[in-house]
Amino acid sequence: MTEHRFLNPPDLLPGQGFSHVALVAPGAVVEIAGQTAHQRDGRVKGTSMAEQADAALSNLATALHAVGAEAADLVAIQIYVTSVQAYRDDLTDIGAAWQNHLGKHYPTVSLFGVTELFDPAARIEILARAVIADRPADRT
Repeated sequence: MTEHRFLNPPDLLPGQGFSHVALVAPGAVVEIAGQTAHQRDGRVKGTSMAEQADAALSNLATALHAVGAEAADLVAIQIYVTSVQAYRDDLTDIGAAWQNHLGKHYPTVSLFGVTELFDPAARIEILARAVIADRPADRT
């Protein structure tokens, strides 16, 4: 379990599915490149925003696990989408995919609408930063 603290100050709009502030514990910083719905064979999985979000979040979880990190180590996420409206329309399914891959951990999150991503078939790209917090040594 990490020692990061996530806050939603009472004078700000309540965070729903994200936190306004992350107080990050010292540790190893993990930068995760933009994860899309691309599968290992190069194809894009899914056509809807929700289907692609599910695949991209799965890829994000895979990247975290590759370095021994877990969802609780995430401190910041940036989501780039080619249609903010499609993201809004699929928010319930995207939320379910989030919980399936990342649980109920909500770091700081920003959503950006962009005109296109590198692969024209991609509708969403998720960048993330995680910090694997230093754990105190056992004092026995």
